[in-house]
Amino acid sequence: MDQPTGMSRYFIAIIPPSPIEEEAMALKNHFKEKYNSKGSLNSAPHITLHMPFMWKEKNEEKLIGALKSFVTDQKMFPIALSGFGSFPPRVVFINVKPSEELNLLQSRLQKFCKSELNLFNAQYKDLPFHPHITIAFRDLKKDKFAVAWSEFREKTFEASFPVNRISLLKHDTRYWQPLYHFDF
Repeated sequence: MDQPTGMSRYFIAIIPPSPIEEEAMALKNHFKEKYNSKGSLNSAPHITLHMPFMWKEKNEEKLIGALKSFVTDQKMFPIALSGFGSFPPRVVFINVKPSEELNLLQSRLQKFCKSELNLFNAQYKDLPFHPHITIAFRDLKKDKFAVAWSEFREKTFEASFPVNRISLLKHDTRYWQPLYHFDF
Protein backbone atom coordinates (compact mmCIF):
# COMPACT_ATOMS: atom_id res chain seq x y z
CA MET A 1 0.00 0.00 0.00
CA ASP A 2 1.40 3.37 -1.02
CA GLN A 3 1.51 5.98 1.67
CA PRO A 4 2.03 9.71 1.37
CA THR A 5 5.49 11.10 2.11
CA GLY A 6 5.99 11.79 5.79
CA MET A 7 3.11 9.51 6.79
CA SER A 8 3.25 6.10 8.44
CA ARG A 9 0.68 3.46 9.31
CA TYR A 10 -0.04 2.64 12.95
CA PHE A 11 -2.51 0.60 14.95
CA ILE A 12 -3.26 0.05 18.64
CA ALA A 13 -3.49 -3.40 20.19
CA ILE A 14 -3.05 -5.65 23.18
CA ILE A 15 -0.03 -7.94 22.78
CA PRO A 16 -0.27 -10.97 25.07
CA PRO A 17 2.65 -11.62 27.42
CA SER A 18 5.04 -14.57 27.39
CA PRO A 19 4.48 -17.50 27.04
CA ILE A 20 1.12 -16.84 25.34
CA GLU A 21 2.75 -14.64 22.70
CA GLU A 22 5.18 -17.45 21.80
CA GLU A 23 2.40 -20.07 21.74
CA ALA A 24 0.37 -17.92 19.33
CA MET A 25 3.47 -17.29 17.21
CA ALA A 26 4.06 -21.05 17.01
CA LEU A 27 0.51 -21.44 15.68
CA LYS A 28 1.16 -18.74 13.07
CA ASN A 29 4.30 -20.61 12.01
CA HIS A 30 2.29 -23.85 11.81
CA PHE A 31 -0.02 -22.16 9.29
CA LYS A 32 2.99 -20.96 7.31
CA GLU A 33 4.58 -24.41 7.19
CA LYS A 34 1.47 -26.55 6.68
CA TYR A 35 -0.86 -24.23 4.74
CA ASN A 36 1.48 -21.68 3.14
CA SER A 37 -0.26 -18.83 4.99
CA LYS A 38 2.35 -16.39 6.21
CA GLY A 39 0.45 -13.07 6.24
CA SER A 40 -0.20 -13.21 9.98
CA LEU A 41 3.57 -13.32 10.59
CA ASN A 42 3.75 -9.62 9.64
CA SER A 43 2.92 -8.68 13.23
CA ALA A 44 3.21 -9.96 16.77
CA PRO A 45 0.16 -11.87 18.03
CA HIS A 46 -2.33 -9.23 19.18
CA ILE A 47 -5.91 -8.17 19.85
CA THR A 48 -6.65 -5.11 17.73
CA LEU A 49 -8.21 -2.18 19.61
CA HIS A 50 -7.94 0.43 16.84
CA MET A 51 -7.57 -0.55 13.20
CA PRO A 52 -4.63 0.77 11.12
CA PHE A 53 -4.54 4.50 10.46
CA MET A 54 -2.22 6.99 8.78
CA TRP A 55 -0.37 9.54 10.92
CA LYS A 56 2.34 12.13 10.20
CA GLU A 57 5.65 10.81 11.48
CA LYS A 58 6.66 14.30 12.60
CA ASN A 59 3.66 14.19 14.97
CA GLU A 60 4.52 10.77 16.41
CA GLU A 61 5.36 12.23 19.84
CA LYS A 62 1.92 13.86 19.97
CA LEU A 63 0.33 10.47 19.29
CA ILE A 64 2.43 8.79 21.98
CA GLY A 65 1.71 11.59 24.46
CA ALA A 66 -2.02 11.36 23.85
CA LEU A 67 -2.03 7.60 24.37
CA LYS A 68 -0.01 8.04 27.58
CA SER A 69 -2.74 10.33 28.87
CA PHE A 70 -5.45 7.87 27.77
CA VAL A 71 -4.10 5.04 29.94
CA THR A 72 -3.71 7.15 33.11
CA ASP A 73 -7.15 6.16 34.41
CA GLN A 74 -7.26 2.69 32.87
CA LYS A 75 -7.35 -0.22 35.32
CA MET A 76 -5.86 -3.67 34.81
CA PHE A 77 -8.36 -6.44 34.02
CA PRO A 78 -8.16 -10.17 33.21
CA ILE A 79 -8.70 -11.62 29.76
CA ALA A 80 -9.24 -15.25 28.77
CA LEU A 81 -8.57 -17.04 25.50
CA SER A 82 -10.54 -20.18 24.66
CA GLY A 83 -10.46 -22.31 21.53
CA PHE A 84 -10.47 -21.16 17.94
CA GLY A 85 -12.80 -19.33 15.59
CA SER A 86 -12.85 -18.29 11.97
CA PHE A 87 -13.95 -15.69 9.47
CA PRO A 88 -14.58 -17.94 6.45
CA PRO A 89 -13.20 -18.41 3.91
CA ARG A 90 -9.67 -17.30 4.87
CA VAL A 91 -9.10 -16.33 8.54
CA VAL A 92 -8.52 -18.56 11.59
CA PHE A 93 -8.03 -17.06 15.05
CA ILE A 94 -7.76 -17.72 18.77
CA ASN A 95 -11.04 -16.82 20.48
CA VAL A 96 -11.11 -14.15 23.15
CA LYS A 97 -13.81 -14.82 25.74
CA PRO A 98 -16.39 -12.03 26.05
CA SER A 99 -15.25 -9.32 28.46
CA GLU A 100 -17.09 -6.18 29.48
CA GLU A 101 -13.79 -4.60 30.53
CA LEU A 102 -12.25 -5.27 27.10
CA ASN A 103 -15.32 -3.91 25.31
CA LEU A 104 -15.20 -0.79 27.48
CA LEU A 105 -11.47 -0.28 26.83
CA GLN A 106 -11.99 -0.57 23.07
CA SER A 107 -15.01 1.73 23.10
CA ARG A 108 -13.26 4.35 25.25
CA LEU A 109 -10.17 4.19 23.02
CA GLN A 110 -12.24 4.67 19.85
CA LYS A 111 -14.00 7.70 21.34
CA PHE A 112 -10.71 9.11 22.63
CA CYS A 113 -9.03 8.70 19.23
CA LYS A 114 -11.93 10.48 17.51
CA SER A 115 -12.15 13.37 19.95
CA GLU A 116 -8.47 13.90 20.82
CA LEU A 117 -6.65 12.74 17.68
CA ASN A 118 -9.31 13.14 14.98
CA LEU A 119 -8.89 9.46 14.04
CA PHE A 120 -11.80 7.60 12.53
CA ASN A 121 -12.21 3.95 11.57
CA ALA A 122 -14.56 4.97 8.76
CA GLN A 123 -14.12 1.83 6.70
CA TYR A 124 -14.76 -0.37 9.76
CA LYS A 125 -17.61 1.64 11.31
CA ASP A 126 -20.27 -0.96 10.52
CA LEU A 127 -18.27 -3.87 11.90
CA PRO A 128 -18.84 -4.79 15.54
CA PHE A 129 -15.83 -5.24 17.81
CA HIS A 130 -14.90 -8.94 17.63
CA PRO A 131 -11.73 -9.42 19.70
CA HIS A 132 -9.48 -12.25 18.53
CA ILE A 133 -5.85 -13.18 17.83
CA THR A 134 -5.36 -13.98 14.14
CA ILE A 135 -3.22 -17.03 13.38
CA ALA A 136 -4.06 -17.47 9.67
CA PHE A 137 -4.70 -14.49 7.47
CA ARG A 138 -6.25 -13.45 4.17
CA ASP A 139 -3.51 -15.25 2.23
CA LEU A 140 -4.88 -18.64 3.38
CA LYS A 141 -6.29 -20.18 0.19
CA LYS A 142 -9.98 -21.12 0.27
CA ASP A 143 -9.32 -24.82 -0.34
CA LYS A 144 -6.70 -24.89 2.42
CA PHE A 145 -9.03 -23.01 4.77
CA ALA A 146 -11.46 -25.96 4.79
CA VAL A 147 -8.67 -28.39 5.71
CA ALA A 148 -7.18 -26.02 8.30
CA TRP A 149 -10.54 -25.28 9.88
CA SER A 150 -11.30 -29.00 10.19
CA GLU A 151 -7.95 -29.32 12.04
CA PHE A 152 -8.57 -26.37 14.39
CA ARG A 153 -12.36 -26.34 14.85
CA GLU A 154 -12.23 -28.80 17.77
CA LYS A 155 -8.73 -28.04 19.08
CA THR A 156 -8.35 -26.59 22.52
CA PHE A 157 -6.44 -23.49 23.47
CA GLU A 158 -6.87 -22.10 26.97
CA ALA A 159 -4.96 -19.19 28.43
CA SER A 160 -5.54 -16.07 30.47
CA PHE A 161 -3.52 -13.01 31.33
CA PRO A 162 -3.87 -9.62 32.99
CA VAL A 163 -4.30 -6.74 30.56
CA ASN A 164 -2.10 -4.01 31.99
CA ARG A 165 -0.88 -2.26 28.86
CA ILE A 166 -1.74 -1.40 25.29
CA SER A 167 0.75 -1.10 22.45
CA LEU A 168 1.21 1.21 19.49
CA LEU A 169 2.51 -0.63 16.44
CA LYS A 170 4.08 1.03 13.41
CA HIS A 171 4.45 -0.40 9.91
CA ASP A 172 8.03 -0.36 8.64
CA THR A 173 6.90 -1.01 5.00
CA ARG A 174 7.17 -4.75 5.57
CA TYR A 175 6.23 -5.62 9.16
CA TRP A 176 4.25 -4.17 12.06
CA GLN A 177 6.73 -3.36 14.83
CA PRO A 178 5.80 -2.50 18.42
CA LEU A 179 6.75 1.17 18.76
CA TYR A 180 5.61 1.98 22.30
CA HIS A 181 3.94 0.16 25.21
CA PHE A 182 1.58 2.08 27.50
CA ASP A 183 1.47 0.45 30.94
CA PHE A 184 -1.41 0.92 33.37
